[in-house]
Amino acid sequence: MNDHGEIAWCPGCGNFAIRDALEGALAELAIPPREIVLTSGIGQAAKMPQYLAGNYFNGLHGRALPVAVGVKLARPELTVIVVSGDGCNYGEGGNHFLHSLRRNLDLTVLTCNNQVYGLTKGQSSPTTDLGRMNMFDPRGNENEPLNPLALAIVLGAPFVARGFAGEKEHLKGLLKEAIQFRGTAVVDILQPCVSFNKVNTYAYYRQRVYRLDASGKDRREALEIAEIQGDRIPVGVFLKDESRSPRETAGRLFRKSVTPGDMENLLQKWHGAA
Repeated sequence: MNDHGEIAWCPGCGNFAIRDALEGALAELAIPPREIVLTSGIGQAAKMPQYLAGNYFNGLHGRALPVAVGVKLARPELTVIVVSGDGCNYGEGGNHFLHSLRRNLDLTVLTCNNQVYGLTKGQSSPTTDLGRMNMFDPRGNENEPLNPLALAIVLGAPFVARGFAGEKEHLKGLLKEAIQFRGTAVVDILQPCVSFNKVNTYAYYRQRVYRLDASGKDRREALEIAEIQGDRIPVGVFLKDESRSPRETAGRLFRKSVTPGDMENLLQKWHGAA
């Protein structure tokens, strides 16, 4: 773990279990820390890379994915993992989320989904339930919640899964499978916020969560499962389409050699054009 002192999350926060599951997954996959890059934006979940062994980049709010794309384009041999919150990945970073799925690079995208903006005291996030009241929405959230898994499936993500912070061993297995998958792997992680979300608690999820039997290959069936809401919440792999190969990247841009002659030709070209 990187030496950043005491972990700055509330006692009982679901991020602790997610961190443990991710640390365990990386250890069991025996990926050397020097070959891991974690990117995040801003928020409680975005602190995650600071508490794990590996390289990391904390970017701006919602900008974890473009940094990850840049790293993967330059260094395709690295294991690149995006880990941030629902407000960061689905709200401010929603545009990047959409178009990163279309690109289908070999990335793992993890979203710690507590259905609120936990860092800034519990405002409604893109995944907050309709009608949910908080101190910033005293009349109740007026927006339909985003369904990130249905969105990922429709946009062609080849690997789509959901985990729960309250089932750490199961979550670790999902994370291992996602990291090993070749292509963009999306994992939405249900994560109670013990300070600002008093509805979606550990008890709430434990009464509703059930595990899917096996990985799905049919996109239509996966979409139907992703639409299941309310009293039954499926966790597991919704879709795993290994027929879609990830986009190949040029790679190792920093190692490409440039000779003085190349620069001379370029300077002459532009000097002549002027």
